[in-house]
Amino acid sequence: MNNNSFKDLSYRLFKSGNPTMFYIGVNAIVFLVLGIANLFTEGAVDSLVTQYLAFPFDIAQWPTRFYTVVTYAFLHQNIFHILFNMLWLYWMGNLFLDFLKPRQFQVVYWGGAILGALTFALVFNLSPQLNAKGPLIGASAAVMAIFSAITTLIPNYSIRLILFGDVKLKYLLLVYIIIDVIGTTPSSSNIGGNLAHLGGALFGFVYIKLLQNGTDLSNFLVKKPKLKVVKNEVPKKKTSSVNQAEIDAILDKISKSGYENLTAKEKQTLFDASKN
Repeated sequence: MNNNSFKDLSYRLFKSGNPTMFYIGVNAIVFLVLGIANLFTEGAVDSLVTQYLAFPFDIAQWPTRFYTVVTYAFLHQNIFHILFNMLWLYWMGNLFLDFLKPRQFQVVYWGGAILGALTFALVFNLSPQLNAKGPLIGASAAVMAIFSAITTLIPNYSIRLILFGDVKLKYLLLVYIIIDVIGTTPSSSNIGGNLAHLGGALFGFVYIKLLQNGTDLSNFLVKKPKLKVVKNEVPKKKTSSVNQAEIDAILDKISKSGYENLTAKEKQTLFDASKN
């Protein structure tokens, strides 16, 4: 890869303002860095990452692992795991941004990741018959939220799939949800992941329904313009420097010869004094 190609890729991933490309870039870098680190540590890094960065199903660990509700979404088990997630994020994320705003993408993405993790943990803790195979990792719940949101917004939009031709988003999402529901049975090898998918899908659906009813959960990200408050100050009245002796002299003159005999200056002085 020449220098220009690298700069172009770097721009598209991290400087274009496209959150889809940003998360693809970050996930890819994290996967590569951890993969290389594991080669030199014989899997020790992977063990530490799973222990401290993956999302635990045990609620008792949440107070000390609260940050994992974010970090788990950047971890992937293998090349096929990250490849599948990033492909769907690319397709559905860019379609999402054709109709909605980047800030709305951010809320749906992370809302799906968080609700997916909570769904995973709560179901395991409320259903003793289910046995968690390990902590939760992967961006699947976040990607599923994006997929569910754009499908809820434009359910009849069609995309072309190899072997199947044009398929409407609503049917494609339905197939995924059915697969995830089937995958929550005790015999499934990925119960936690499927539960997280369903939680993410639920968030995406709810977000768009609220948006269609006039409530945008991403409004807190809108930068409100700073208003400059201009105080309308009332001009202060000019105070007169006329002393009482001068006023008394003018009043005496009025009593003797009348107001009409005052000079213009004396009349102004008396007028100014009357306002104080």
